[in-house]
Amino acid sequence: MDTMSRALERAKMLVGMEVDEEAAVPQESSSFIDDFNRHCTLTTTQRLYGFAICFVSGIACVLLSMIVFFNPIKFGITFTFGNLLALGSTAFLIGPKRQLDMMLDPVRIYATAIYIASLIISLFCALYVHNKLLTLLAITLEFGALIWYSLSYIPFARSMVQKIFVSCLDTEF
Repeated sequence: MDTMSRALERAKMLVGMEVDEEAAVPQESSSFIDDFNRHCTLTTTQRLYGFAICFVSGIACVLLSMIVFFNPIKFGITFTFGNLLALGSTAFLIGPKRQLDMMLDPVRIYATAIYIASLIISLFCALYVHNKLLTLLAITLEFGALIWYSLSYIPFARSMVQKIFVSCLDTEF
């Protein structure tokens, strides 16, 4: 049991949680997000289960969307829903307030805005417009925005990708 406790403590430190976070007494706050965060108190085990369930469900939706690839409307819905589940899974690990703060960080605010806009656009094209070409374009934009958003969490990854693209496209004929 002691080994499991130490493993959970290491997992807490890995995701940036304070070790004694569960024992912390919530303070009075006036903002909606702080109130919401205060009422969302989960144990570490519950957080890990929530993360695993959401993440696996999201990946399953993304993989299942490949089955209906030739029907762009169904593909767009399942692919976008899978991305939303996978994105929401990290809120279990770090909490919704910290997730929102990290998404709105000046380093990744534009990537977040483009990613969320592409999610909305792809759902709009799939559910309301019913245009296969527009849905495929929106899904392509969503996939590119997902990659760019994900790269914002890896130090120097964006600049490395930019340099690779510049070197690949900088050719003389």
